[in-house]
Amino acid sequence: MTRDMHDRIDWNQARRALTRLPRGDDVPECDRTAAVAIILRERSRRTEVLLIRRAQRAGDPWSGHMGLPGGHREAGDPDLLATAVRETREEIGLDLGLLAELLGSLPDMQASARGQTLSMRITPFVFGLVDTVEPQASAEVEEVLWAPTGPLARSEHPKHVRVEHAGTTVELPGWDVRGRTVWGLTYQMLSTLFRALESAAP
Repeated sequence: MTRDMHDRIDWNQARRALTRLPRGDDVPECDRTAAVAIILRERSRRTEVLLIRRAQRAGDPWSGHMGLPGGHREAGDPDLLATAVRETREEIGLDLGLLAELLGSLPDMQASARGQTLSMRITPFVFGLVDTVEPQASAEVEEVLWAPTGPLARSEHPKHVRVEHAGTTVELPGWDVRGRTVWGLTYQMLSTLFRALESAAP
C-alpha cells in the first residue's frame, strides 16, 4: 500500500478487504459479548478515525483509556451490529444507522484489560461516516477526537506501555495521538484494519 493509500482510505477497497478476513473462530466461547465501532471519515482529502477517551469510573477496567465507542450487548439488541449502533448513539450522539455506511467487520477478539484476559468476545464493526455532524462527549466519554489514519498505519508516533502480567513486566506497543496514548485492544483492532487494507491493495 502506498503512502497516499494509507492517508486516504477508499471505502470500496475497505469493503473488499474486510470480506476476506477470517471471523475470529479461534476466539473461545465467552460469558459476554460486546461490539465497538471503528468510524472513518474523509476530511481535506485524508481519512480520519474517531477515538474517545473514556470517563473515569470505579470498577471500569478501561477507565480513562483511549478507545472506540461500544460496549456490552444488552437483552434488547437483536445482534451485535445493533449493539455497536446503540452504544455509539448513547456515548457520543452519532446515529450510525442514519449517518454512516457499514463497510464490514473485523475478526472477533477476546477482551483484555491491563494484561488480564477477560471472558468477553468483542466484534469490531467498521463504518464510513457520510454526514458532517460532529460527535459529542457524554457522561461515559470525556473526550472525542479524530486522528488521521496515515500516521497511525505507519506508526509515525510510537508509544510503548508497560503493564504487569503474571508477575512480569510486559511492554506493549501503541501510538501517541496528540499526547494521548492509544494501545491495547484499540491498537490491535486498528492495526488489523490497516493490515487488511494492505493485503487487499492492488
